[in-house]
Amino acid sequence: MASRASIGGHPIHPMLIPFPIGLLVFSLIADLIYLWRGNPVWESYIAFYTLLGGIIGAAAAAIPGLIDWATLTDRAAVKVANWHARVNITGLVIFIASFYLRTTSGAKWIAGLPSLPIILSIVGVVGLSIAGYLGGELVFRHGVAVAASSTAPEKPEAQRHVRAA
Repeated sequence: MASRASIGGHPIHPMLIPFPIGLLVFSLIADLIYLWRGNPVWESYIAFYTLLGGIIGAAAAAIPGLIDWATLTDRAAVKVANWHARVNITGLVIFIASFYLRTTSGAKWIAGLPSLPIILSIVGVVGLSIAGYLGGELVFRHGVAVAASSTAPEKPEAQRHVRAA
């Protein structure tokens, strides 16, 4: 089933998701480097802004994903897509909470537990992994956003006459 949200026959959602995934995971890595080395630039700037970029990128990637979800007709694919969406939305809310708790006003809420934003990022990355698995299920098992090929790709002339020894 080809994607309705596509450019030149290529689905947009899979084009966009590597950016927020990379930024959100790198934000956690920056947090871990901060815990290891103690340099606040890793937490206050690098983790903060990669987290913000990941949140914005995830929201942008959700739009074509929602368009693809709305066009699903296979019941089994819809069930997996619903879980994929639920886990992604929950993860996005967790990352937003982690981001807010890193701001000046949010830090006042957790004065006694300053590591809570890092814990939330860990939970969020686990959620990303689960959502990624479910996204893979949609593509590889249910053929979501995969255009049906009318013919098998043809082997080049040189490979047609090669015999195994």
